[in-house]
Amino acid sequence: MTQANLPRHRLWGFLSDLGRGVYLINENDRETARVNPAVSQSVMQRSRQQKLQFLGIFCGFAAALWLAGAEAPTKLVTVAVSPFVISFMMVLGAFVSRWSLPALVLGTAGTFSDIRKVPHLIVWGVMAGCLWAVGNTLTVLAVRDIGLSIAFPLWNANSLIAIIWGTLLFKELHRAGWLRWFGVVGGALIMFVGALLLSFVSSSHGASEHPIRGVVAALGAGLMFGSQYIPFRKAYITGLNPFTFLTFFTFGEMTTMTIIAVSFSGGFSPFLRQLALNSSILFWPLLGGFMWVVGDLFQNYAAKYVGISRGVPLSNTNQLWGLVWATMVFAELHGLSWNIYAQVAGGSLLMAAGALAIAFSSATPDEYTSWKEAAKRESDLYSIEPSYVLAHMEGSNEDIARVRRTWVDWPLIAIATSVFIAFGAIARVPHMDLRWGWLLTLTAAMLLVLVAGGIMLWRITRFD
Repeated sequence: MTQANLPRHRLWGFLSDLGRGVYLINENDRETARVNPAVSQSVMQRSRQQKLQFLGIFCGFAAALWLAGAEAPTKLVTVAVSPFVISFMMVLGAFVSRWSLPALVLGTAGTFSDIRKVPHLIVWGVMAGCLWAVGNTLTVLAVRDIGLSIAFPLWNANSLIAIIWGTLLFKELHRAGWLRWFGVVGGALIMFVGALLLSFVSSSHGASEHPIRGVVAALGAGLMFGSQYIPFRKAYITGLNPFTFLTFFTFGEMTTMTIIAVSFSGGFSPFLRQLALNSSILFWPLLGGFMWVVGDLFQNYAAKYVGISRGVPLSNTNQLWGLVWATMVFAELHGLSWNIYAQVAGGSLLMAAGALAIAFSSATPDEYTSWKEAAKRESDLYSIEPSYVLAHMEGSNEDIARVRRTWVDWPLIAIATSVFIAFGAIARVPHMDLRWGWLLTLTAAMLLVLVAGGIMLWRITRFD
């Protein structure tokens, strides 16, 4: 290679690797590693951290897009359908998907192999599912009372809760330096200001007779969603695969949601009657549950590789996508004054800016050391092999690539597909004023991000 073509080679190499979700090691570090093998391991470790940081950021954005789309079916609560029916069907869709997607992507053999090593995380997974089910029900009530564009940013106050738990319990931001602390704290304050602005708008101009109730429901959902990340982070500093954790997560959410739906419907028989009466629209929240699972998986990979203090706020940029769905697809704010548009947009942008400030306060090598100390605490507490924890934390477990599907996987995939086909066969599109051009555009964007994210996860971590 000549000196003349070296810059072009570097530029081409950087752009090519960036397209695959991979950062190059600095050329000077490469040369140093060749001359002095003693530093080779630290150089390669830094490169691995850069790849995982890039992957976590991308997954956070991908989660935002899918989580926003998943909430669109909750608009059906405005057509006299019980919010508990909608929420139950979303959770049913999530339950079916959380078992079938691992079977499709990796095979369930890897799930059971992980659980044999860390059986204590089953309880934590179920607990997280219970919190999610309560939070999801509150989001449906919030959308009914104050609308999608207002409720989204309010329940995304879960970012603040996640930052608190991540810092106090899992040593995130420890040794991060004042600049990163400033980014996180400053971002949290900006998000709080945005939430206050949107609360004022919803309380003053809500179309519902109970706007305050909607605000409380949305903030309560944020508390539930933020607290569920305690079990999530506990699992991921132990190195557990997100597919494995979410498989058991679904038992908690399905059980809790069934109890809530039956209780608030007046009993099992009245609840079944509501399902039968609304059978023609049940497919749409079921589909929303599937979309939520995809977004949730991306969010969990973000939480795993950049921490909940950063991953959760990054995925909470779904408030902007939620605003696009509400205004462009459902025309939710149509006919209101420009003053209201400005306040809603301003509040959303403030919260998004705060989330981005938090997300891009990237972890330093010293902070990674603190993460490893928290992981060591978990491995010592539960007598887990340190090599297992470290390999999974870095997404470099070689055993996962050797996992093969078994005969159990195909029936799970077939059952899940049949459930969606059965509900889809009796479904009808609700009589709503939808803007189909925007709907198709957003759907295409979600599919594109799904494919890109899947390729990156496979190439960098083999979905570990």
